Amino acid sequence: MVFIVLGLTLAAFIWGRFRYDLVALAALLGSVMLGLVPAESAFTGFGHPAVITVAAVLVLSRGFERSGVVDIIANQVLKVGENLLLQLLVLVGTVVLLSGVMNNVGALALLLPVAMRLAREHNTSPSLLLMPLAFGSLLGGLTTMIGTPPNIIISSYRRNVTDEAFSMFSFSPVGIAVALVGLAFIVLVGWRLTPKRSGQASTDEMFDTANYLVELKVGEESKAKGLTLQQLRDELDETIPVLAVVRDDNRRAGYNFHGALEEGDILLLEAGPDELQMLEDKVGLSAIAELEEDPEAEDAEGDKDPVNKKESAQDRQPVDTEGLQLIEAVVRNDSMMINRSVRQLRLNHQFGLHLVAVARDGGRLKQRLRDIRFKNGDVLLLQGSENEMSDSLASLGCLPLASRELHLGQPRKLAMSIAIFALAIVAMLFDLLPAAVAMSSAALISLLIGVLPLREGYQAIDGPVIVLLAAMIPVGEALETSGGADLIANALLGFGSDWPVVVTMIGLFLLSMLLSNVVNNAAAALLMAPIAVSLANGFDVSLDPFLMVVAVSASCAFLTPIGHQSNTLVLGPGGYRFGDYWKLGLPLSLVVLVVAIPMILLVWPL
Repeated sequence: MVFIVLGLTLAAFIWGRFRYDLVALAALLGSVMLGLVPAESAFTGFGHPAVITVAAVLVLSRGFERSGVVDIIANQVLKVGENLLLQLLVLVGTVVLLSGVMNNVGALALLLPVAMRLAREHNTSPSLLLMPLAFGSLLGGLTTMIGTPPNIIISSYRRNVTDEAFSMFSFSPVGIAVALVGLAFIVLVGWRLTPKRSGQASTDEMFDTANYLVELKVGEESKAKGLTLQQLRDELDETIPVLAVVRDDNRRAGYNFHGALEEGDILLLEAGPDELQMLEDKVGLSAIAELEEDPEAEDAEGDKDPVNKKESAQDRQPVDTEGLQLIEAVVRNDSMMINRSVRQLRLNHQFGLHLVAVARDGGRLKQRLRDIRFKNGDVLLLQGSENEMSDSLASLGCLPLASRELHLGQPRKLAMSIAIFALAIVAMLFDLLPAAVAMSSAALISLLIGVLPLREGYQAIDGPVIVLLAAMIPVGEALETSGGADLIANALLGFGSDWPVVVTMIGLFLLSMLLSNVVNNAAAALLMAPIAVSLANGFDVSLDPFLMVVAVSASCAFLTPIGHQSNTLVLGPGGYRFGDYWKLGLPLSLVVLVVAIPMILLVWPL
């Protein structure tokens, strides 16, 4: 029954139809109903030290951002010259360092706009910088206990088994060696394996690695009114692909539209910011704001009046651009926009933003803008008030890709933020406080003294990740208590009985790494830890090297964009496709394997 539950859970993770926290919660409740997890223990995961530590680290990471620590670093990074190798070394090296002391997704999110600005200023394709930057954030997480959730999980699991957890820097000897070799590989060789997408970053057009789906309206004064599509192209002296023309809510494919354009017609086409400005200036075609109807009314059982629906489509007004700015932003994994449409979000009324365009995976979107349900990694072209744009994007869970204006934090808060974090590290190093208590205390003090506003502290906690961890911890324990972990370990022991122990360790490494590329890395660590302990017991050797194998391999999800949030975050901005990741990810995974196994055996002998 345990294997059936886990099989269905892994299948659901890979399918991706439902968010991973919902899948994990379903697995937990299913395990309770099947008697695999005692009902009274079902929700003990929410109080587990690993979960508390992850939440506290997320809060401290946001505090670093607010205090100005990262802005100071980013300001120095932007001084790098035109040499691409030097840009890569500084960017990837910086994210490696930051990821060791803060959440790796947070470190990437802070440096992503810096990388985009470097690409624009030096006319470089962003695709050459962003994938190395994402992979660097994963490597940096290996260096300390708080760098990545798998390390926190493995440390807590060791406490459960041996009554002694791994310390803050127990992971450092192996993690630093892997990170340094991985950094050298990426900077010297690996970046050449990343795709160079067409178009280069510039000041006006932030990047041209993806095709935007844009809607423009023919207004009363539009010069385009009365022109055919061919005459429109002649007028523009540009070949801009018109995908469709919508009139009275009836859509006709662009290649099949031969009449003249009329007032109120809506053109669906592919364009970037430069083309949008040209269409406005030359022929008076304006971006439109989607009419934000009540989502409940939208989802009613077909009882809408078609006449009213037609009128609402015709009554749309061009966006007033006075006092507004265009900005590009990427949808984060924890965004409230995921699986919701413009009208459901009430993007204009609630947040003061107009959706102008959407790009996804470098491919063409066929739907109307109002019908698109957003996914993580989507790149949006938004229009809104310059004063309110930052707050609106933060509330929605979007990361701006515009030129990053650096605002240094207050020196007093900067010093206090560093001092609080240093005290927490000292308390952990000398075993004065457990990691969960030390980190939680540091987070609390940061909130009390105003380093981070309380509202932002709660926003910093990644709810889906917390639910995933809390739900999967009892399920992982069920794998152990049911004998499932021993069964898998015995099969591996039988297979490798004629081989040295190191061969089985390599097999465990590859299995865990493969799993982390299709499910969340925290889930991979939770599932593989009991198997690692059973293997160590079967060989009658130390647990530590096997646990370290899981810690390193579960954090090395380099093969797919879905294996880690960092990979997904650069998917849209870099214009990557699903199959691009393994080209750099596979050789980097092999480099990590070749370095990690000998280092683990050296630092943590059998």
